[in-house]
Amino acid sequence: MHSEAEFQKEVKRDLRQKFKGCVVLKNDSSHFQGIPDLIVLYKNKWIALECKRSEKEHRQPNQQHYVNQLNKMSYAAFIYPENKEEILEEIHKKFKT
Repeated sequence: MHSEAEFQKEVKRDLRQKFKGCVVLKNDSSHFQGIPDLIVLYKNKWIALECKRSEKEHRQPNQQHYVNQLNKMSYAAFIYPENKEEILEEIHKKFKT
């Protein structure tokens, strides 16, 4: 099983490979509790991802709130090994529209 940090590195690598030229920003949870881990900028679009090491991993207070709020603005999701390919496909659709 991945640690969350290892999984997050894998996700960042996959995003950079699939979306050449994207900018992946790592958010500081101590500055803004509950905000998703990653913001990805690509061309004129953006998405936010909260990385978890598994589907069953504990969610911190406010994480669901911010994922929901940011998803209404653009696209945001929880990503973990069990849904990674599905989420990457959704991101592909979002960035290609």
